[in-house]
Amino acid sequence: MKSSSTSPLHLLSLGRATLRLPPPSNSFETMRRTTLLLAFFSLFLCVFSLYSSRNATHLIFPSADDSSLVPLNHRLSFPFQHSYSIASQSVLLPDWQVLVIVSPETDSQLLSNLNFTCLYPNNATVPASFSGILPSTNQTTFKCFLPRSTRRRLPFAAPMLIRLSDKESPVPWPCWAPPQELIRWTYLVYESFSTEGDVVLFVKGLNNRQGINRSPREFTCVFFVDESNNTNTVKTAVTSSIQEVFRCGHPDLTAFVSGDDHDHDHIPIKLKLSLEETATTGAKKVVPSVAYYTPWRKIAKAQPKSQLCASTMVYNVGKFLREWIMYHSKIGVEKFILYDNDSDDDLYSVVEDLNEEGYNVETLLWLWPKTQEAGFSHAALHAKDSCKWMIYIDVDEFVFAPSWDSSSEPTDQMLKSLLPSLSSSHMIGEISILCNEFGPSNQRSHPAEGVTQGYTCRRRVENRHKSIVLLEAIDDSLLNVIHHFSLKKSYRMKHLSLEAAVVNHYKYQAWEEFKAKFRRRVSAYVVDWMSGLNPLSKDRTPGLGYEAVEPPGWENKFCEVRDDRLKMLTERWFGTQMGRGTYRMAWQS
Repeated sequence: MKSSSTSPLHLLSLGRATLRLPPPSNSFETMRRTTLLLAFFSLFLCVFSLYSSRNATHLIFPSADDSSLVPLNHRLSFPFQHSYSIASQSVLLPDWQVLVIVSPETDSQLLSNLNFTCLYPNNATVPASFSGILPSTNQTTFKCFLPRSTRRRLPFAAPMLIRLSDKESPVPWPCWAPPQELIRWTYLVYESFSTEGDVVLFVKGLNNRQGINRSPREFTCVFFVDESNNTNTVKTAVTSSIQEVFRCGHPDLTAFVSGDDHDHDHIPIKLKLSLEETATTGAKKVVPSVAYYTPWRKIAKAQPKSQLCASTMVYNVGKFLREWIMYHSKIGVEKFILYDNDSDDDLYSVVEDLNEEGYNVETLLWLWPKTQEAGFSHAALHAKDSCKWMIYIDVDEFVFAPSWDSSSEPTDQMLKSLLPSLSSSHMIGEISILCNEFGPSNQRSHPAEGVTQGYTCRRRVENRHKSIVLLEAIDDSLLNVIHHFSLKKSYRMKHLSLEAAVVNHYKYQAWEEFKAKFRRRVSAYVVDWMSGLNPLSKDRTPGLGYEAVEPPGWENKFCEVRDDRLKMLTERWFGTQMGRGTYRMAWQS
């Protein structure tokens, strides 16, 4: 039993160690020991701070609270030599993929020559692979999967991107770093574009049904500093709300400039932007955002515009691209703009080879799922200073005019002859061309000579249409449906007959190629192949179910009319006869 004169033991916790002291005998001894303790504690803090400052890096987490205007900020110090966290935001994509977007403030040297790992709050780790560079902000992106162990509880937690040397093992999640909610791709401001007069935002999750758009009055554009609190923000009115495209005014940048520095072109901060939506109850909610604001800048020296360009969204089209580029280039397309929807084939090496051969092909990384309409809207803005007319067709679609049959070789005026002349334009802003849909034509694999040679049997009745649009004639809403745009009131669309021109759509190819479509539909408003919704839609394949299972007799389906006109024409234009009835095409490797 303890004596009543005995004082309780004094305990002082320092990190994981606990310092235990005996009871003091007198006041002098108490003062001496207290002084020693304070000195020891101060020395510990100095050493810890010095070590932390040498190994600290910044990690910016997205806020789990949707009503917050800015992400939470944490200054993290990892007490592990040569281990670093990278400031980033993460978005959950379909199929449990996590897109990790590195902060634009990150030193590029931190992103080279090391292994990258996604670290989750439960200490699960997944390798992070390089995914590409976002063209609008020059941000590096990585991909990793959301581990099964982290899917058991909602909301899902965002990972921390860490970099390790070859000899290091993953580090544990810091106990003082609170987990943050993982942003969902279905409710997100994912891109922005600045014009001279306004700012265009691309947003998922607000206008979810085709033809039903919320009023612009329900939204406000919000501009803010990525690493600050809610106090320094600027709001502007939304003027247009159509599909995934929202337009609003530029912010007054003086709110973000300190002191007498009013040089808007050299603002020393990165501005993020988002949409604030007002619910029917009056409550306000800010959409999570990974987009940044870039002030509009006039081109120092404008270059002559190409008369005709082509734009499309692509995924793993490397094996088809040469044929499509070479054919359309020879008949008049001067520039090609490809929106890469997360390809993992040899697309970029094919593009590099084509450019070295003199073709003009630009590739923009566009990672966002089911955003074809938004991508076309972005292309209309992106190309407006470099292209006059834009043809929107896919890589399995080839424009053909029956009148070209008599031509011994292609000319770069063939497609342009379909455009209205200046003397007879009558404010024509868009040319509509009908499509013929071709079937597998008894092919069981991709034809080595190309789709124009391999697929020669089609359906009897045409379906859908594609367009060539005058970019300056596009309505400010940027509304587009099935490859055609709404026009300004002063312009009209011209419809071409099948005798004037047609699009050969090699839609139903050999099964090994066609089944790749089951991955995902690119349109925001078209049901995915594996969904049971809207079974009678024209976008579905007749007789095909909801799973990637080859139907009996697939190779002979959709064959009602034998049509080898483009086959014969491309043989004459691009083929070298190798033997009786056999040709080697210019695009064959």
